[in-house]
Amino acid sequence: MSDLLSDEIRALIGAERYYPAHEEIGGAAIRYFAIAVGDTDPIYVDDAAARRQGYSGRIAPPTFVVETGQYAGNTPSANGYIPHEWPWPKGFRTIRGGQDYVFKRPIVPSDRISVRYRLESVEAKSSRDGRGQLLAVSLAEYLDAAGAIVATNRELFFLQPLEAGQ
Repeated sequence: MSDLLSDEIRALIGAERYYPAHEEIGGAAIRYFAIAVGDTDPIYVDDAAARRQGYSGRIAPPTFVVETGQYAGNTPSANGYIPHEWPWPKGFRTIRGGQDYVFKRPIVPSDRISVRYRLESVEAKSSRDGRGQLLAVSLAEYLDAAGAIVATNRELFFLQPLEAGQ
């Protein structure tokens, strides 16, 4: 099992990637996201409704910041994921194991949100099938144009070795 944690994978621990914002979030993106997730709260689509709730104008639903691809300067990978994946060696299947979000402030249409990813840890774990697996922890920090952290997402995911022929 410990042989799953190769030198190549160990070398990734501590790696960082930074994706700068290319443009403002925009009101349309916030509206589309609210519609897509089925959230009908008017503060996401109506500036006046948001002001009545104490905001300066419309805001984004909280998880919008971790799903926006505005900082993605690349095309989707083979599995459709944007913007970031760690360059794992071939022979693993990646399975998301959980998210821990912290939201510092609401996102507004004029925000430019960049993201900085850091691979915090990777460790070998047992598995039911006896082949073992790796547990990786990554931290994403979402930054506004001034560099202030507006949200974080600590993500756990499992790297399971593929069977021969997969």
